[in-house]
Amino acid sequence: MSSEYAPNSAANQPSGGSSGGNPLEHRDRGHGFVRALGSIDALFIGFGAMIGFGWVVLTGDWINGAGTLGAVIAFAAGGIIMCFVGTVYSELVAAMPHAGGEHNYLIRAMGPRASLFGSWAITGGYISVVMFEAVSVPKTAVFLFPGLEHIKLWTIAGFDVHLTWALVGTVTALIITWINIRGVKVASLVQTFVVWFLIIVALLLLTGGLVGGDVADAQPLFAGGATGFIGVMAVVPFLFVGFDVIPQAAEEVKLPPQKIGKLVVVSVVMAIAFYIVIIAMTSVGIPSDQLGTHDLVTADALSAMLGSPIWGKIVIAGGLAGIITSWNAFLMGSSRLMWAMAAAGMIPRWFGKLHPRYRTPSNAILFIGALSALAPFLGTAALGWIVDAGSPAIVIAYFLVSVAFLVLRRREPDMGRPLRIGGKGGGGMVIGAIAAVLTLILFILYLPITPFSAQLEWPSWTMFGLWLAVGVFFMLRLPTGIKAGPGAEEELVVSVEERRRRTQG
Repeated sequence: MSSEYAPNSAANQPSGGSSGGNPLEHRDRGHGFVRALGSIDALFIGFGAMIGFGWVVLTGDWINGAGTLGAVIAFAAGGIIMCFVGTVYSELVAAMPHAGGEHNYLIRAMGPRASLFGSWAITGGYISVVMFEAVSVPKTAVFLFPGLEHIKLWTIAGFDVHLTWALVGTVTALIITWINIRGVKVASLVQTFVVWFLIIVALLLLTGGLVGGDVADAQPLFAGGATGFIGVMAVVPFLFVGFDVIPQAAEEVKLPPQKIGKLVVVSVVMAIAFYIVIIAMTSVGIPSDQLGTHDLVTADALSAMLGSPIWGKIVIAGGLAGIITSWNAFLMGSSRLMWAMAAAGMIPRWFGKLHPRYRTPSNAILFIGALSALAPFLGTAALGWIVDAGSPAIVIAYFLVSVAFLVLRRREPDMGRPLRIGGKGGGGMVIGAIAAVLTLILFILYLPITPFSAQLEWPSWTMFGLWLAVGVFFMLRLPTGIKAGPGAEEELVVSVEERRRRTQG
């Protein structure tokens, strides 16, 4: 692939896709996605995806679990892992700037079955974030609007689910779904505006810590030993997932491929800085022995440091902003992944339909939007279950993409790479190998096989297992004998279409 940027050229269009209602038509007819995103748009989609609601409600748990410095180091360590993975992604998205990200890298490197498994896994991770944010909206709204809970429906894991409470999340889900159907430009405008507000909130926290914080409150610097450290680091993949949304929307970014790749890494570095600022400033605002008495510890910390509850309200508003940016980005990314899989004939063709006017994968957006609209009716217990179910699925996909990077470097050394990490020597292979090893270790930490394993509850394993089981079902239905390589997707599309015609005939 040439490093020149030609938005409408066949070289920059993925094959085997949808130009309209039929996802099995080729994607190079000029009727696919609309290229409407600039550099700030794309950067803020990735960064905003990584800044959801967790920093508002979970910061106290991180500090109590590993200590102030322990939590900072855990996030830095997890962030470094994500940097290696992000670097791998940066080369791959520059080489294959097509909608669907992982789908394209895996099918070329490892064939259709591995592509479906990895794409399905990370789609589940993305959808878990969308559902998490749908539950987070009413949870946050209660702090801004007390007395929101009326008409009790049922109790799940000790939480009373009220109709009015759940409808706040459901209505928000419908609005964000509608925004995404309207087109990527509308969605990115919302994203850009809200991310700027998030940056302002982070600067307010930094100011509050410098002006009204007490370094003595940051004690203890370390707590919980190795178990506490690993427990904090285990949530990092869920919190940092999002830089890879940029590759999902690559066909909608009007930038040269190498610049798209660089934005991936920049977005990860921005997220690392954001989370470290949040942890450090919260720790100097409230003594560690009082963290457990606060529901929204970050908001309460800023109120304490600046001496007014209004500042806490601003942080809560920032939490809502984070929900919107994360939700919006992952709905965008997961719908493009489902579209790419449907376009290749991996999952039902219904998911591959593009809206005739807005050129968005409307059916995939509606499917994910429906799941997010139902999530609030599970209550707040769903927050922990969804996080734990999505995290290992995300890490599986990151590991497979790292392996795909190594395979392509070895098998296709002359493949067009507008952005080649580590140069033409062995540096790139070292980076890819480190990314593969680190993500494999991270996945092992989820398995209940060591004293330091993250302890996932059975609802989380059930969600995780059911989602992967559906992916395996689709995987086993794929035609056999299709080899990996540049033409793997075209061959799969033809094979699936021929089988469909024989079945109908």
